[in-house]
Amino acid sequence: MKIWVDADACPAVIKDILFRAAQRTQIEMTLVANHTLRVPAAKNIHFLQVNSGFDIADDEIVKRLTPDDLVITADIPLAAEVIEKGGKALNPRGELYTIENIKSRLNMRDFMDTMRASGIQTGGQAPLNQNDRQNFANELDKLLTQYLQKR
Repeated sequence: MKIWVDADACPAVIKDILFRAAQRTQIEMTLVANHTLRVPAAKNIHFLQVNSGFDIADDEIVKRLTPDDLVITADIPLAAEVIEKGGKALNPRGELYTIENIKSRLNMRDFMDTMRASGIQTGGQAPLNQNDRQNFANELDKLLTQYLQKR
């Protein structure tokens, strides 16, 4: 298992949780972004800078992904591609995307895009709160523990 982070929109507090988890477990982690990021000096934590552009980082993650890798992303189309390739996708609020829930998430995303395109103000997600951070940390820990027990 490798951890891939769609780092352009990943909140700093989530990156901090990921850094600690990667250092604790020594699982390989790569942050992919189109702008420079600072990452801890650790042999298992890497940064991959890609060109700017629509879905360039997403495409790079999908290209490098192997089955059972974990991708951290709030991007639902990317999560769908990850699941299709046999990976796992976890959003920064701690929701694990699955075969069972990804289609409904895609449908809702498309519906909201249509609403926004027609001029309806839909608002956005609420800011990440402490409960979201805890949910993320718990779900990440569960996934990493399962992986380490199988290894």
